[in-house]
Amino acid sequence: MRIGLGIDTHAFASESEGRPLILGGVRIAHPRGLAGHSDADVLVHAIMDSLLGAARLGDIGQHFPPSDPAYKDANSLNLLRWVHELLTLDGWRIEDIDSVIIAQEPRLSPFRDEMRTNIAEALSISLEQVGIKATTTEHLGFEGRKEGISAYTVSLLEKHYTKERE
Repeated sequence: MRIGLGIDTHAFASESEGRPLILGGVRIAHPRGLAGHSDADVLVHAIMDSLLGAARLGDIGQHFPPSDPAYKDANSLNLLRWVHELLTLDGWRIEDIDSVIIAQEPRLSPFRDEMRTNIAEALSISLEQVGIKATTTEHLGFEGRKEGISAYTVSLLEKHYTKERE
């Protein structure tokens, strides 16, 4: 078994950019979305990095470089599905994922169940294997100043077969 840690942070885009706020694949009503090359879903990005890290398969910047126009405004849930395929091909099974989103605003608890459902479906795992929490920073740091949002994730993988390596 292996544990992986994933962390992602994005600043809020300006209101004039008109970017939607996407977290866990859920579009959340908020005046500002997050700035980024893809949809800037910090939760899904942290999950992808934790999974890739646990499997020792690199990181999301290696697999989905921001310099590649193919990932411009990409749906992060689709990228998560690709990471799941990569893990499966390498013989890994996801046992558990636990995440925390750090944001002063907006209030995220009303969206938690939909986020968990989206992630579980994208990874073909049960809802009970996906934990998501949200917290504020009591107005401290860039999240507390409402400049952006961060997410931290740990994932537990189990190797269920070893493929033959050339």
